[in-house]
Amino acid sequence: MSLANRPLSPLARQALRLLGGLIEEGRLRKGWSREMLAERIGVGALTLRRVIRGEPGVAIGTYFEAAALLDIPLFGQDSARALDQELARQRELLALLPARIRRSEDPLDDDF
Repeated sequence: MSLANRPLSPLARQALRLLGGLIEEGRLRKGWSREMLAERIGVGALTLRRVIRGEPGVAIGTYFEAAALLDIPLFGQDSARALDQELARQRELLALLPARIRRSEDPLDDDF
C-alpha cells in the first residue's frame, strides 16, 4: 500500500489539511506566487499543490520547510530558540525514561 493511500486517523488528516491551509494563507500574506514558494522550498509546483491540499504522501520535511519560510509557528513555538529549548527539555525527559520496554513472559497471577 502506498503512503498516499494508507489510511490516516481523522485527527491526522485534519491536521494535515490545517497545516496546508496555513501554508497557503502564509504564502498569500507574504505576496508570494506558488511558483516562488515552490522554488524556495526546493520542490515542484505539483508537490506544493499537494502540500496545500494536505496530502499525506508529501515528506514532512517539505511541510516543515514551507512553514518555516512562511513564519508559521511549529509546535506552538515561534522561534528556533524556543524549539531548541523544547527539544532539550524533551531529550532530558527521554533520558529519565527506560530505553526499552520488556514484555513480561510470565502471566500475571492476580488470583488472591
